[in-house]
Amino acid sequence: MCLIAFDWQPADGRLLLLANRDEFHARPTAPAGWWPEHPGLWAGRDLQAGGTWLGITRSGRFAALTNFREGALQAGKRSRGELVTGFLTGERSPAEYVRQVLQRGDDYAGFNLLVGDLRSGAFYYGGNRCEAGAHALQAGIYGLSNGLLNTPWPKTVRLKRGLAGLTAGDDDAALALLSDPTRAPDAALPETGVPFELERRLSSVFITGDDYGTRSQTVLSVEQGRVRILEQGRGPRGRLLHRRRAEWRLAPGV
Repeated sequence: MCLIAFDWQPADGRLLLLANRDEFHARPTAPAGWWPEHPGLWAGRDLQAGGTWLGITRSGRFAALTNFREGALQAGKRSRGELVTGFLTGERSPAEYVRQVLQRGDDYAGFNLLVGDLRSGAFYYGGNRCEAGAHALQAGIYGLSNGLLNTPWPKTVRLKRGLAGLTAGDDDAALALLSDPTRAPDAALPETGVPFELERRLSSVFITGDDYGTRSQTVLSVEQGRVRILEQGRGPRGRLLHRRRAEWRLAPGV
């Protein structure tokens, strides 16, 4: 379970993205950083399955993933985290990659995938549930949780609204948006097949708990070829564990 909101302006080469990764605290995870076997890749790592949920490369390849909520937890033949690393460590265009992934979409539990080449201005969304298909993303503000892209769940709408008023570089304000514990009114809760009390708990941007909650918070901005990324790690009951930052400039060309 995760939540992402992003402002994509390809004509200006600009991306501003906010993301929360929600996961069981018992699942082993490495903080974001440069991967030794792929020195140009910056991402956190799921130490259980080996993949990641969000990452970006020095050359401007970006990918992120959310699960599609289907009531009881589903298990696929393959780990969804490999979909992110597969794009980041590969050379296929975003369009080619998403279409290739969807051809074998039945191998995975429900997912939403974002992939982009920030130097060329190509950004795609794809999903393997509800006939989501593959779509090129034009300029705009988007929100993605555990339904389809721009499904108006209260927390998705709330984070998109906050993002619309955010200034790039204001990390404190960005993290405040990602740390909003406000739950949705009962009448506005989506019906996703999970118990009602759990639906309530999952309705906030920032989820806390002893067993499950927001594990990492990411603020990513790309503007005029400059990449800035910040990850904030969280533990049980929202305890702050670490902050990791990286900055670099994209190489010119496509």
